[in-house]
Amino acid sequence: MEAGRHLHGGARQVLYLLAALAERGFDNVLACPRGSAVAREAPGNTRVVELPWHGEADLLAPWRLLRLVRAERPALLHAHSRRGADWFTALAAAASGVPAVVSRRVDNAESGPLVRWRYRRFDAVIAISAAIEQRVAETAGVASHRLHLVHSAVDAARYAPGGGARDWLAAEFGLDAGAPILAMVAQFIPRKGHNVLLAALPHIWQRYPQVQWLLFGAGAARAGIAAEVRARGWEMRVHLPGFRTDMARILPGVDAVVHPALTEGLGVALLEAGACGVPVIAAAAGGIPEVIIDGQTGLLVRPGDAEGLAEAVVQLLDAPPLARRLGEAARARMMAEFSIAAMADAHARLYRQLLQRNVGRKD
Repeated sequence: MEAGRHLHGGARQVLYLLAALAERGFDNVLACPRGSAVAREAPGNTRVVELPWHGEADLLAPWRLLRLVRAERPALLHAHSRRGADWFTALAAAASGVPAVVSRRVDNAESGPLVRWRYRRFDAVIAISAAIEQRVAETAGVASHRLHLVHSAVDAARYAPGGGARDWLAAEFGLDAGAPILAMVAQFIPRKGHNVLLAALPHIWQRYPQVQWLLFGAGAARAGIAAEVRARGWEMRVHLPGFRTDMARILPGVDAVVHPALTEGLGVALLEAGACGVPVIAAAAGGIPEVIIDGQTGLLVRPGDAEGLAEAVVQLLDAPPLARRLGEAARARMMAEFSIAAMADAHARLYRQLLQRNVGRKD
């Protein structure tokens, strides 16, 4: 079950997983909201069932999902997102007796009796970072034997360094190809740290006044950020192009990706930037240090530290050889440690373990 309507990082991971699991002999049924992007983009070897979906307050959603489970009789259920999908899958698992797995992608704290009840309905909890794994153990009381660390993946064939990307990027967004171009790729929600970046910009422009910024993404906080950019007269240097589906073409053309998140599960955009050979400057929040090794594949700063973020950006712009070295090392690490094959193999092993355990219980 994937409840996200747009192809943000988590939904993209679901598509990677579906295609790779089919190659490993699994038959997949994807339950998702009617009209969602993940339904349109699902691989051809996956059967898609689009359900009416009205968010976490949709009282009929658990019944619809349970009806689908009883019709399909799956061997295993897997909830891939929140937005109610985890609760509804937990209820369907409890009512049907089908073993179930949930993926946890965010590192915010959840606690209380209802949260503990929900997690007890799942045979396994997949955390995409060690930071999330620890958080779930501490706040939701999930035992270590039910926690499984499986990092997200990046398609290193699609996200790769690209010749000519710089000139195309400059033309596409009306930028100066000869001046530094930096990007932030994140939903416009408070925890992603857009305000930290805005606070850092004057410090960066004192040293490099020609730096141009592209802030990609959508979300409730976008209008407020856009209003602040206009109020400060930064429209010619800070651009908000919205949500783009062609980041694999865009990222190779930027000089660096900046990610000042206050909390972060792992950061799929960081995997994609690294795979493109683009250095990353990020806050050491949540699972980010599991992706970015400070001084080796990028630069890390304290979460919420605008001045430290500015200093790291200037450090990178001052030293093009450092930027190249970090980008090359990031690309190598993404290919070696964050591949789709590794992610899919880990899921397949866990599925088979759970299914074998379930057979043993029935016997």
